Amino acid sequence: MTYKLYKKEYDYSYSLGVFPTIELLQNHPKTTEKVLLHPNGNENQGVRKIVEFCNQHGILVETNEKLVSKLSRKDNCYAIGIFSKQSMSLSNAENHIALVNPSDMGNLGTIIRTVVGFGITNIAIIRPAVDAYNPRVIRGSMGAFFKTNIQFFDNFQEYLDRYNNDIYTLRLNGLRPLNKLKLNVNRPYTIVFGNEGSGLGDDFDDIGTGIVIPHNEQIDSLNLAVAVGITVHHFTNCTI
Repeated sequence: MTYKLYKKEYDYSYSLGVFPTIELLQNHPKTTEKVLLHPNGNENQGVRKIVEFCNQHGILVETNEKLVSKLSRKDNCYAIGIFSKQSMSLSNAENHIALVNPSDMGNLGTIIRTVVGFGITNIAIIRPAVDAYNPRVIRGSMGAFFKTNIQFFDNFQEYLDRYNNDIYTLRLNGLRPLNKLKLNVNRPYTIVFGNEGSGLGDDFDDIGTGIVIPHNEQIDSLNLAVAVGITVHHFTNCTI
């Protein structure tokens, strides 16, 4: 098979770099089709770990300097994992975050890495949205992508029809300050975040509990990835 620069319509994607590829192998060995290596990484400890894992699990390894350079577009990429895309569903019994129309791949990768770090691994993405399978997102997440369940929906009502978590929407005009919020530990929750530029629209006025991150008047708003980090940290530490 001839592998080309990633496109959204492909049924496979890439993990670019040693650490994301290790995360791919450890979490989804059965969906890994092949690992490509750059010869300059032969002495890299992580590359050695990749080769050992692939040998133990019967995963094909190919050293191909030209293809690694072509697919990664970087000089210091020593490993690329090629994996097939799989449809996923969220866990009904666990907490979720929902991202409505995320438009920045760098932000999405950072958000995935952040929420996984606080124990949330179920992510709903409401279209239109950036491609979560894009290698830039996966690399930005430092491989945390492979520890998540990510499910896509055409609108938020479709998500509500499927899952019954308590809903909290982060909004500039939210009525409940985040630092005064207490949660019921017996109920799974979903925190909903809007687009980087426009946030959540008026159609979320009557959905769930609107919350706000208090900050001073020197700024208009917080970067989405920063807001997610602050919110998720509070949610995972304020249950009663």
